[in-house]
Amino acid sequence: MRLVLLLSALLALAGCEKTPTGRTQLALVPDALMARLGADTFGEMRERQPVTQDASLNRQVQCVARAVVAAARRHYPGVAMPQDWEVVVFDDPSPNAFALPGGRIGVNAGLLGVAESPSQLAAVIGHEVAHVLADHGNERLTQQLGIKAVLLVVGLFSEGEVGQASLLQALGIGARLGIALPFSRTHEEEADLMGLEIMAEAGFDARQSVSLWRNMAKAGGEQSPEFLSTHPAHDSRIEALQGHLETARRLGRDAAPPACG
Repeated sequence: MRLVLLLSALLALAGCEKTPTGRTQLALVPDALMARLGADTFGEMRERQPVTQDASLNRQVQCVARAVVAAARRHYPGVAMPQDWEVVVFDDPSPNAFALPGGRIGVNAGLLGVAESPSQLAAVIGHEVAHVLADHGNERLTQQLGIKAVLLVVGLFSEGEVGQASLLQALGIGARLGIALPFSRTHEEEADLMGLEIMAEAGFDARQSVSLWRNMAKAGGEQSPEFLSTHPAHDSRIEALQGHLETARRLGRDAAPPACG
């Protein structure tokens, strides 16, 4: 009975937490554990996947990432975020990028074939940084672990049982139909709008976020129906971004475009 009351109290307190956009979230895994999982997972990925040796490509990605992270600090000054960020460009032809808790960003070289300008690249990196700022990985992992996450918080569950596979799954790999599906789309939509504001704050052209997703739509061909995807359909995503462009452009009105070209 005592444990039930304790868990209920923890859930009530956790339910009061808010993302940077004001959405209520449940994120129970300790931040230090999330950071360790992110570091371990990123380290393993670096061992398994080759890193690009293209110096020009590395310079551009590092430049855009620095500008985006600095803008995120300015735009969300009250939000805890990693002090140092590690950015790696993988020699992978697929147009993809990701971010892990603790400040790890991976960009596939193939993304630069779709993100045709620094502003389009900033739209992707801003989106990934937003996932970290909004603690989406913690929220997804909490949902997947369920009661185990609560027990972990109160020290009744072994941290060793929360592994890298759980983290990767929580970050979008192996998603299934059901309650987790719209929950994951909510994260994607929130990261889109947060990332849009961050890239604009950094001085990048917010309109290029729309161009990016049009390029993604062309590169991706036929997309699964929206209700079967953890990501919003391209048309829905573009419509939401267009509706937020004016707000984003006001944020970047006085910002000088970073020299990352």
